[in-house]
Amino acid sequence: MAFFEELGRKAKDVAAVAADKAKDVAAVAADKARETTEKTKISVAIAGEQREIEKNCRLIGEWFINEYEGELPEGVQELADAVAASKARIAELEEQKNAIKVEHSEVSAAEPGMKICPVCGAESDSKFCPKCGAPMD
Repeated sequence: MAFFEELGRKAKDVAAVAADKAKDVAAVAADKARETTEKTKISVAIAGEQREIEKNCRLIGEWFINEYEGELPEGVQELADAVAASKARIAELEEQKNAIKVEHSEVSAAEPGMKICPVCGAESDSKFCPKCGAPMD
């Protein structure tokens, strides 16, 4: 009987040590999770501040260009011209996108029984748009 009592006592000791180790591991994992969460919050805050800096720098540049139009230094004038060229290209691309949308609407409208969704531009012959759910009047 002494053998089984000794075996039971040793099993309890091993179980207690295992429980303590599990608690330690859980505490370390919780600390790492808390650390990761804090680091993520800080990273998000840093990214927000960087976006704010970029926005303010852009506004300063736009103000400077508008305020000193015609008197800009050569290097700044080149950058201002590049920005103006990009804005013109964006306008051209927007026109192309709108032209494609109009062409698509005209082609789709030519099909009998098909309607164009006023919200998303999808075509359907049902009462409601299958894409966004808007009424197809």
